[in-house]
Amino acid sequence: MKSKIVFLTGAGISQESGIKTFRDADGLWNNHDIMEVASPQAWAKNPKLVLEFYNQRRRQLHEVQPNAAHRAITKLQAYFPVEVITQNVDDLHERAGNKNVWHLHGELFKVRSEKNENLVYEWKKDLHLGDTAEDGAQLRPHIVWFGEAVPMIEKVLPVVQQADIFIIVGTGMQVYPAAGLVHELKSGVSVYYIDPYPSPLSIGNPLHIIAKKAGEGLPELVEELIKKAD
Repeated sequence: MKSKIVFLTGAGISQESGIKTFRDADGLWNNHDIMEVASPQAWAKNPKLVLEFYNQRRRQLHEVQPNAAHRAITKLQAYFPVEVITQNVDDLHERAGNKNVWHLHGELFKVRSEKNENLVYEWKKDLHLGDTAEDGAQLRPHIVWFGEAVPMIEKVLPVVQQADIFIIVGTGMQVYPAAGLVHELKSGVSVYYIDPYPSPLSIGNPLHIIAKKAGEGLPELVEELIKKAD
């Protein structure tokens, strides 16, 4: 039986496609603190500003493409059962052909009713005040904001617990509950951590640090895993 490989990906993997991270700008967007555009309080105080922030991010997403790291995961799918848990809200994994993708923090190309989180719609254009869901409520980005619960975390726990190999790519492992997933692994599962500036990880599993960018380190690791599978 082939090993099940589970990925946890973060902003670093999308950064190489040209998507800016909050870390790049010291947590600022157009001189606004990130809490002013990505929190429930921000939405209540200035929804127009919040919508403009996400409209800009949505427009940018139309202009970027998957990179070598996204494509490497796709290649791996031909040899192993692969699942991707991502903290990213872009669709670059899907566009690269990644089949089993779990978005912990929501999706930029989706919106939902501000009153009913189950009313979710595909949305690839700008979102404005006055755009409403079928329940008559204002539509908001389908994003987990700072201070909100992460409902998807319960769904991915079994995925992590079934992993035979766990690969962390492009995340500082600072954002919880995502960063805590590594502690759900079975004993003995190998963990590969690919990041040019990896954070210290205190885990009981075998840990392999690859201090490279995702687009360089991940294709190399994938080739290594494929050779072992042959």
